[in-house]
Amino acid sequence: MRLRLTEFRPRTRPHEHRVVQPRHTLRHTSLTAPEPIGLLLGDHDGLNRLAGLFSFAAYSRHTIVHVPLRDGIPPDEGWGEHVDLVLAHHSYGLRPSKWPELRRTLKAGTPLSVRTDEARTHKDADAWRQRHTRADFRDELRHATHTRTFFLFGSRDAFARAAVNFAYAAGWGPRQKGVAKGHSAMVTGIWLKDEPGGGHPREVLVCFKPYPPYAHFKRPGG
Repeated sequence: MRLRLTEFRPRTRPHEHRVVQPRHTLRHTSLTAPEPIGLLLGDHDGLNRLAGLFSFAAYSRHTIVHVPLRDGIPPDEGWGEHVDLVLAHHSYGLRPSKWPELRRTLKAGTPLSVRTDEARTHKDADAWRQRHTRADFRDELRHATHTRTFFLFGSRDAFARAAVNFAYAAGWGPRQKGVAKGHSAMVTGIWLKDEPGGGHPREVLVCFKPYPPYAHFKRPGG
């Protein structure tokens, strides 16, 4: 997949950071943090681009991926306060409390175009899935919420697994029952380390949601 991004190189003494954002807003995608269960609603474009952004994050150990989802159009269903999304490797050492200061420095970015490697992403996602059943497995995404931003910290394989899940949701979400009438349909989810205790096996529900007017939407094969 080709991603059109904006790249920033802000400096906070003594470090230079690399932050990327999607060049264009994911207009019909929204996210609420898990309190206790989070909800991500997205149309095909939003879920597909999130798949690409998670894949990019998987192989960009020294980059922060910032997705300003609050800039999109609020959905007509759901719960909780809408939040932005930040992806970063565990090893980056990003502290959520430092993010507001860093975000304020994102003034003048430069265009960046990258391509993701779907075959590599699927390979690493499969490696994650094969290890997931082991008793000593510890490679889950970790999370935090601070200043209306939801942070996910993970490894290459954990982000790759999430990327594959988003791609699945983008492909199969439009085929779900009721979506042609504007209803959302849960397709997959995000599993988190230190789950918030909502009693659901997926701590963030990932749902396909067409955008209005719904008359424009046709299910594949319909």
